[in-house]
Amino acid sequence: MPTQVRVSKAGWHLPNICNFAILKSILMSQKFPRLFFILLAVLFALNLLQASFTELIYDEAYYWYYAQNMAWGYFDHPSMVAFLIKISSLFFDGELGVRFMSCVLSAGTYMLLWLLIDNPKKKDYVVHFFLLVFSFTLMNAYGFLTLPDTSLLFFTALFLWLYKRFLRDEGIATTMYLGLVMAALMYSKYHAVLVIFFVFLSNYKLIFNKKAWLAVVLALVCYIPHFVWLYQNDFVSITFHLYERPNQAYQFDEFTLGYFLNIIVIIGLLFYWIYGSLFKFKVTDKFSKALVYLVYGVLIFFFISSFNRRVQAQWTIVISIPLAVIAFNHLLENAKSRKWMYRIGLVSLMLLMYARAWMIYYPLFPMYFETHGNKEWVNELKSKSGGVPILFENSYRRSSMYEFYSGVPASSLNTYMYRKNQYSIDDSEERMRGKKVMFVSKYRKSGDITYEHLDGAVFHGIFINDFQSYRKLECIVEKPETGIEYSLKVYNPYPFDVPLEQLKYTISYSNKHKQVKQMRSLKVKNTSPQQALLKSKDTVFYTFELPLTTMENPSYFRIGIAENGLPPGLNGKPIKIE
Repeated sequence: MPTQVRVSKAGWHLPNICNFAILKSILMSQKFPRLFFILLAVLFALNLLQASFTELIYDEAYYWYYAQNMAWGYFDHPSMVAFLIKISSLFFDGELGVRFMSCVLSAGTYMLLWLLIDNPKKKDYVVHFFLLVFSFTLMNAYGFLTLPDTSLLFFTALFLWLYKRFLRDEGIATTMYLGLVMAALMYSKYHAVLVIFFVFLSNYKLIFNKKAWLAVVLALVCYIPHFVWLYQNDFVSITFHLYERPNQAYQFDEFTLGYFLNIIVIIGLLFYWIYGSLFKFKVTDKFSKALVYLVYGVLIFFFISSFNRRVQAQWTIVISIPLAVIAFNHLLENAKSRKWMYRIGLVSLMLLMYARAWMIYYPLFPMYFETHGNKEWVNELKSKSGGVPILFENSYRRSSMYEFYSGVPASSLNTYMYRKNQYSIDDSEERMRGKKVMFVSKYRKSGDITYEHLDGAVFHGIFINDFQSYRKLECIVEKPETGIEYSLKVYNPYPFDVPLEQLKYTISYSNKHKQVKQMRSLKVKNTSPQQALLKSKDTVFYTFELPLTTMENPSYFRIGIAENGLPPGLNGKPIKIE
């Protein structure tokens, strides 16, 4: 059974101490205009208020669930987002207990962006600076939302600032800090490798630089705990993101056109002037070259990716950091652009402030968002269920949201029509075992209780008095060398025996994009017919033939196990049909 490497308190102190040391170094060596600190304090207070009064979005609730069991990695992401939430929870409860550190990192990002700009004119345009950066749509949102990109933005800015120092002075302290921050980048999100790669690509002579290699080695050493976690969990994150993540057939409007729309959306109303600044920007040194390489490298990488999969808006968010530096430098030297960017920045400020208010109070705009109505449906479900643990069908989002606002254990029962997630590899199943639970699904037509979300979605729930599931049973398929019979091995990772009579086998067929189109029951032949129990840590052996399917040209099949009347799970890996 996959295990989780626990995070020791001592293991987290070193990066924290280093970050404080870097911050102290910044404040001691630089002078900020008084107006800068005034506006930064106003923004920080605004983000604290926003973080306190805005309900969580679903991903934040999911990452809060991460933080309840600290580890060096999680199914979808590395561990930084959980670490930040854990720190926040030490100071506050509720939503601010999830978001406090995001507010702190956002303020740090503004300070680092200011330090990345060398133009002496900048002290005369502090208001312009804040209007510009505040107008970056997603950077604005990550000023109070806690997502992996929140720390990714901060550590990208810190990485660029340290790289700038490294170009001037390859001191041992700067080198060590650079290595630690590269590790922090990678603990934030896997996309961080693009930041590091394109910055280093802009200065290929670093290949022959011993100090640069020392920084890389230090980063890799700090990242060893996550590598160990990946190994202990069968590289589940890598496998999911690269191979198992469902996709769909290429559509120009949703994939490539959607990509171009996203790189506009992440910038906001100032996109014309900001991208215009990039096109007019002239490389003058190695650092400015790094900024250009980072922007174009990320844009080109995800443009190519758009021909294979839908590119989410936040995937390109790191370009906000170099673009902010480039755009502000352009603003300082071009009076006409400065005038228009200031005017549009004011419009953007008003619109984004209205959007922030709407996130708290939905009647301000006739559209429901993830931050609306969560407390209502959670309270309704808790009342109707009698406070028993809740098992949601195919929804890590609702299960984590419910547990956050109700304080009642919840889990996601992932079926053949869905995908694996953190609930597939942790001990959430054991929190439910043997207890009375409520199974909630939007696919059911009736149930013991019914409740409705603000968006009109209706859910039905049924009580299960003695919950038993075996979602972690592993189905391993071996293709026949001759004939049509496949071999099936079922491994039991649990510390207890599993009655074979409780298990029913299914097979799901999917297209080349791994979208499930049909599910059928599967007849298997036990090679030991007298065997009644699948012993703990033991394997049972079967053979089977692929059942006929009405699906035209199936590309993959996957074995699932339906236990005790529950929907079939994701016990096997997708197997390509030759």
